[in-house]
Amino acid sequence: MAQKNVANCMKVSPVLIFMLLFQVAGAQYNFAELDKKLESYQKQLGGNVVAIVYKDSQVVYKKEMGEFKANTVAPIASCSKWLTAALVMTFVDEGKLSLDDKVSKYIPEFTNYGKGYITIRQCLSHTTGIENGRPGLGVLLENSKYESLEKEVNEFMGKRDIFAQPGQQFAYSTVGLNIAGRVLEVISKRQFDQLMMQRIFRPLNMKMSTFYSERAVNPSGGAKSTAADYMNFLVMLLNKGNFNGKRILSEQSIAEMQKAQTTQNMIRYSPDNAKGLDYALGEWVLEKDSNGNSTSVTSPGLFGTWPWVDNCRGYACIIFVRNLKAEDRRDMYTDIKKVIDAQLSNKCK
Repeated sequence: MAQKNVANCMKVSPVLIFMLLFQVAGAQYNFAELDKKLESYQKQLGGNVVAIVYKDSQVVYKKEMGEFKANTVAPIASCSKWLTAALVMTFVDEGKLSLDDKVSKYIPEFTNYGKGYITIRQCLSHTTGIENGRPGLGVLLENSKYESLEKEVNEFMGKRDIFAQPGQQFAYSTVGLNIAGRVLEVISKRQFDQLMMQRIFRPLNMKMSTFYSERAVNPSGGAKSTAADYMNFLVMLLNKGNFNGKRILSEQSIAEMQKAQTTQNMIRYSPDNAKGLDYALGEWVLEKDSNGNSTSVTSPGLFGTWPWVDNCRGYACIIFVRNLKAEDRRDMYTDIKKVIDAQLSNKCK
C-alpha cells in the first residue's frame, strides 16, 4: 500500500512542481486588472479565449476562457506569415538564400512577365507590386481552388498585373509570402508544409501545429496552431533565436526580420487593425524607440489571434481566439497590452 502511494506521488509530483513554479512566477505580478480586462472583453473576443504572458524564462500569466484551452487547435490566419518569414530565414542562415536574391534566380519564368526583379525581401514585406485582392475570407476561399502552391504562384506570375515597381508600394496580401514559400520548395525540392515541420515546428516542440492542406498549402494564412505552441515560437523570437538551448535562427536573422521595410507614404493598402504601422518581414512594427528601431512586433490574424513580442519590456504574449468579427479590434488589444506593460515595466517609451 505504501509503495502504491509513493508511486502515485511520483506520478503527480511533476504536475505539482509546475503548478508551484507557475504560482511563484505569477506571484511577482498582480494581474487582477488583466483578469478584469479580459473578462470585460470576452464577448467581443468571441467567447473562447486563451491569454498567455511569458517573461524571465517562464509563463507568468495564463488564462483560459470559454471552451478554449492552451492546447486547443484553431486556424491562425495571418499569424502564419510570421512563421513563414522565420522559415525563410533558416535558409538565409544556411547560405542557401539571400533576402536580396531575385525570385527569378529560382523561378526563371518570372522574367517572362516583367517580374524578374522582385526580390525575396520584397516578397516578405508585401512590396512585390503584384496585384491581389484584399485579404479576407474571400482570398482564403480563392486559395482553396489551387491544387498546389506551384500552380498558385504560376498564376501570380503570369496572370496578375503589376501596379507598382517592386519595392515602391506596400499592399498587404497573400502574394509575396506565397511566392517566397514556393521558392523554398524549389530550393529544397520538398513541400512547404514538410519544411515548416522539419525546421520550425519540431525544433520548437509545436506538436499540434501544421500547414498541411489537401489543396494548395498557404504560407500566408494557412496554419493551424495552439496558444501553447505559438508561444514557443514567440519565446524563440524573444530569446533572439534560441529555444531550450537550441539555436533555431541567428541573432542577425531575428534582427533583420524586425527591421521596418516600409514608410507610411508607401502604404497602398493595409488592414484596419494595422493602420499607421510599418511592416518588417512577416510582421508589423508595433512600437519603436526614439531612434526609429522596432521594440515591439506583432503579426495578428484575420480570426482575431494577436501574438506579440515586446523586446523593450522583455516579454511575449498571445491572445488566442477564433472570432470572425475581429478585424476592427485593434483598440481592444492595445488596451490589453497597456495593462500588461504597466505591470511588467514602465521604463519603455
